[in-house]
Amino acid sequence: MNNLKKFFKNKRIFITGHTGFKGTWLTTCLTNFGAKILGYSKNDEKRYSYEKICAFNKVQNVYADILDYKSLKNKIEKFNPQIIFHLAAKALVSESYKDPYKTIETNTLGTLNIIEISRNLKNLKSLVIITSDKCYLNREFKKGYKENDMLGGDDPYSASKASAELIFNAYSKSFFNFQNKFGFATARAGNVIGGGDWSNNRIIPDSIKSIINKKKLIIRNPNSTRPWQHVLEPISGYLLLAKKLYENKKKYSGSWNFGPSGKETMYVKKVVRMLFLFLGIQKSIINKKSNFKEASLLKLNSNKALKKLNWRNTWNMKTSIRETAQWYKCFLNKEDIKKFTIYQINNYFNIK
Repeated sequence: MNNLKKFFKNKRIFITGHTGFKGTWLTTCLTNFGAKILGYSKNDEKRYSYEKICAFNKVQNVYADILDYKSLKNKIEKFNPQIIFHLAAKALVSESYKDPYKTIETNTLGTLNIIEISRNLKNLKSLVIITSDKCYLNREFKKGYKENDMLGGDDPYSASKASAELIFNAYSKSFFNFQNKFGFATARAGNVIGGGDWSNNRIIPDSIKSIINKKKLIIRNPNSTRPWQHVLEPISGYLLLAKKLYENKKKYSGSWNFGPSGKETMYVKKVVRMLFLFLGIQKSIINKKSNFKEASLLKLNSNKALKKLNWRNTWNMKTSIRETAQWYKCFLNKEDIKKFTIYQINNYFNIK
């Protein structure tokens, strides 16, 4: 994937949500590739991982609200990006039950702000809106959902992501298709794991916190299955998609799934056991039923990306869990986590 590094060198890239878990890894990849980045994230977001693993001194950091249209427009227009990645979002199903209004407001109006500002930019070549696999109307089918399957959502978070997709679709058909100025796409991925995630109510961070705090691990719905993948898997898809949009906007505009292969699903409890095995730790685990609705099965069909983008999963599930465990082991041993993160990125992208 050295061609990605060559392509992104010196490109002007605007990233929202750049200090979040996935945003931190994306920003770190792009700084490693030599891109010129302006990152835009909310000031009250926890930036621990971002400041620990990213060369943030190489990034123009703006801390403001994605809902502040005037500020957002001003920063984007002044920066004059060639590529935009929109990741800013309220990102957890569990949290959406606590504050449904804020989740829906941020994930829909925040996306609307980015899309509306983008359509009038002079030098934009690629717009990539990151949504979620939870944008689909999930009836827990064993077959993976395709990009043209029905959207929906039985919880506030899922509904907000489906709404963001509908807003994107409306702008695509009403404006972007006729303007023919830049490539535009939404990207949907599964449950991502990897180092540096400290979010509440996520299985890997909860597992690591139980080690740090020397407490028993409580897991919700241990028999649920998810399309687990390392965070670098969808990020490689986002990067490849942005490149393709830049080079051929008509051919690659649309919606894309970036999920693991159909075989790469695993019970929550097995993920935890494998994580502890790689960490060399034995822990007591308490199973607890969730007090809010969560799907027990959700799978993506990524054949479109496989065939048309030539995108491939690089790390299988076992490798993804092992690499995640190694990152946290490095952290727990107080080793150079920034250096190790760059090592993992170079290893994944086969950069010498």
